Amino acid sequence: MQADIFCRVVDNYGDIGVCWRLARRLAHGRGWDVRLWVDDLASFARIQPGVVPGMASQRLAGIHIVHWTASPDPGLAARDVVIEAFACDPPETFLDSMRREHPAWVNLEYLSAEPWVESCHGLPSQRPDGLVKHFFFPGFTPATGGLLREPGLSAERDALQASADAQAAFLRSLGVGRELLQRRRDGARTVSLFCYPSAPVADLVSALSADPRPSVLLAPEGVAPGLEAACSAPGAPLLARLPFVAQPDFDRLLWCCDLNFVRGEDSFVRAAWAARPLVWQIYPQDENVHLEKLDAWLARYPAPESAQALIRAWNQPGTGLAAGALAAALAPGAWDAWAAAALEWDASQAARPDLAENLADFCAELAKKR
Repeated sequence: MQADIFCRVVDNYGDIGVCWRLARRLAHGRGWDVRLWVDDLASFARIQPGVVPGMASQRLAGIHIVHWTASPDPGLAARDVVIEAFACDPPETFLDSMRREHPAWVNLEYLSAEPWVESCHGLPSQRPDGLVKHFFFPGFTPATGGLLREPGLSAERDALQASADAQAAFLRSLGVGRELLQRRRDGARTVSLFCYPSAPVADLVSALSADPRPSVLLAPEGVAPGLEAACSAPGAPLLARLPFVAQPDFDRLLWCCDLNFVRGEDSFVRAAWAARPLVWQIYPQDENVHLEKLDAWLARYPAPESAQALIRAWNQPGTGLAAGALAAALAPGAWDAWAAAALEWDASQAARPDLAENLADFCAELAKKR
């Protein structure tokens, strides 16, 4: 199959993160010839070394990457499959070629646990120009498209989590210093932080500082810029700033941590595959619509109420509840229950086919009807 994936970068890294994982899965897992159209190559380059911002066309990892500009190359025409990520709409010149070729056309939707997603998954939308677009929903049930997951991921994760030396060597390669690594070896809780600017970061540092178990905190450069000041007080967690890394190394970072604070869609799914407790900051929307989506996921996530209260508080930064909620979630009994729930959640989701396999099969069926 020859496919074009279209990606507009809205949330800095989440959109391209999902599309790049999907492109690699279809190219390497199913042998597809994939062309990935991206409007923001600078953001792409931060999570994938080797991407050259500004280059009109380049190849990386066996995938043709096209810089999606206001005037795309008219010679790039539709082929077997067109996947638009998150309703980004292919350019008009490309739509002209689609009207001639009638490829299988799929809109890859945002991830949601809301019940209505199951009834909409796979539905067609007939356009006046004769093209038909189908809606493909990622999700957490067999009636949805599933989640992106690479073969062998669990085995690779388990091997790293079983080796303290391998974890230390990996963190050292990211520039983590000796003092932090020693505190980690001495039993400190390792926490990663990837959040939106609205996150109640001061509450996080306050709760970790008061926790009987010491903590170390790992955060990407530029995220939560007030962290340095917050972590300068006595008893505060040791902080390490990390560079943005390629996706496989981001996975490894999550695997090294006991608790992962993540944001958006791509990081959220990768934190779930770490099989460790996670706190998800969902992408904020007007009129707090995002909180309804959060509640829909929490209704499925088997974590104890203390962890659920923390996740809700983390997504409502103006309430001042995050510090107390974190303290309750880190209490020994609650923490053990949360850790067990994270293992259960990983196992239940990993037992299902992944999104790339489901999407490839779906497109193959559509292609038969062309």
